[in-house]
Amino acid sequence: MTPLLLTVLLSLPQAPVPPVPAPPAQPMAAPAALSFASGTFPFEWDRILPLSLELDGLKVEQIFFNKRIVQPGFFNILKGAEFGTRAQVKVTNSSRYPRIPGFAVAVLDGEGRLLGVASGGTKIGTIKPGETETFDLNFTQVKERLSKGQRFLLSIELRN
Repeated sequence: MTPLLLTVLLSLPQAPVPPVPAPPAQPMAAPAALSFASGTFPFEWDRILPLSLELDGLKVEQIFFNKRIVQPGFFNILKGAEFGTRAQVKVTNSSRYPRIPGFAVAVLDGEGRLLGVASGGTKIGTIKPGETETFDLNFTQVKERLSKGQRFLLSIELRN
């Protein structure tokens, strides 16, 4: 090839090189599904409500809605002070395995209007087999009409 011919050939526009096709996508393994349970129950303010809800051996025994108030005899300077509105959920792990629960609760009035929501659960550690634990779920911002509730929804989700 002469230098002139080589120069002409190099100056000609080149056809684009097609991209190398990506390898076929490998199907991803689906993450293990979280266990989930939910129910609707009659609501009462400032009264222990027994429940019968179970999720993979985690038994929800009761729930209690009230305001946290400092009782007499405990730091009398703070007596009667309010420290938030809560739902207390008491559970027992009757399974053979540790459980890590998360909870959500919504309170509704007689017309189905939402009066407040709270959520919470295990932050660190687990509920060991045979253990009973009580969780405080905090209502924030929208909470002033909670005591007028007629029913509540409770959802539980177990993490791995």
